[in-house]
Amino acid sequence: MTDAPMTAPAATATAGEVISRYLTEQAGNFLRALPQAVGEAGARPGALPSLNSPAGSGGTLELLRAVRRVGGALHTFGAVFEPGWAHESRAELRWLLNLLAQEPAYQRRSARLLAAVDSLSGAAPAGEGGPGMLAGHQGAPKARALLDRQLTLARTRAHSTVLQELRSARLHALADRMTLLVGEAPLVEPARGKAGEVLPSQAAAAFAALGAAVQALPLRRAATAYQGDALHRLGGAEPAGPAVVVPPQGRTGDADSALAADDAPWHRVRILLKRARYALEVCGRPGDQLVELDRVLDCHQEAADAAVTAATAARTPRITPATAYVLGVVHADQRLEVEAARFAFGSRWPELPLSLDGWEGPPGQRMG
Repeated sequence: MTDAPMTAPAATATAGEVISRYLTEQAGNFLRALPQAVGEAGARPGALPSLNSPAGSGGTLELLRAVRRVGGALHTFGAVFEPGWAHESRAELRWLLNLLAQEPAYQRRSARLLAAVDSLSGAAPAGEGGPGMLAGHQGAPKARALLDRQLTLARTRAHSTVLQELRSARLHALADRMTLLVGEAPLVEPARGKAGEVLPSQAAAAFAALGAAVQALPLRRAATAYQGDALHRLGGAEPAGPAVVVPPQGRTGDADSALAADDAPWHRVRILLKRARYALEVCGRPGDQLVELDRVLDCHQEAADAAVTAATAARTPRITPATAYVLGVVHADQRLEVEAARFAFGSRWPELPLSLDGWEGPPGQRMG
């Protein structure tokens, strides 16, 4: 996590001084990483590092980190900035984030789905429960090749889009905005208030939004642990919890819509949790517990996206029924991963403090 910008004199600092110090650091990271990211994108398809990979490094990863933090700070502490400028900056940062995240997302999705096929078909080392559900199935090799081909094509297209946009006037204009942050951000009257009075109240609003969103989640339903490895074993116990229902032909659109509606609140919580994390950074308070939950919700989104990809591949025209069946099993496997992530989140969330006051950093890092 980024070093907290709050220091011992924080009690006398203004909100503008504290937020400017934080944004100056992040904007500097952005401007240093941008040339390297452009070079990485120009290398070859697949050159962009994975956003959520612990071992990831390079300009693109640093650029994404800076973009998320600047965008989160402008959203949470928007009251201290000129409204029009802050709104436009958030929109441009969101554009760049979505642009840069596409290719790494396809890389991770490809690795996830191909590993699932290998595990289910017994191509990967078998676990204690024996061979996978699809061991020896004739459709497994074709399903794997189809997923690999479709995701490689999607990744190549995303790479071409990144190459085009990273040389655009729009990106240069965004870099100019980041340069302004390094110099002097356009602050308004509330920024003159004491940091210990202005910033915590705005950060608390981010925590309130997160808490309200979590309260709306079906945590009671997610409290039952899914036996997610059941599909990877032949003759194993039935998965605990509701069975996976395969919708009849002609109703796939309804099933897709239902799953998307079911996933949407969890994806929203993921966004709000990231904003709360970055608010803690600005306020100089530790947020290791939120970092762990953030990882859980990242896995949730990746599994949900992978399930959509498997379902879409299963509807590819002129594929064999055996191939479609394998892709259906992979879809079910990824939906079990979704449920496992929800269970992990629900089991950890109640242990966390529900407000900003629960995170008290070292005395020298507290505000006021």
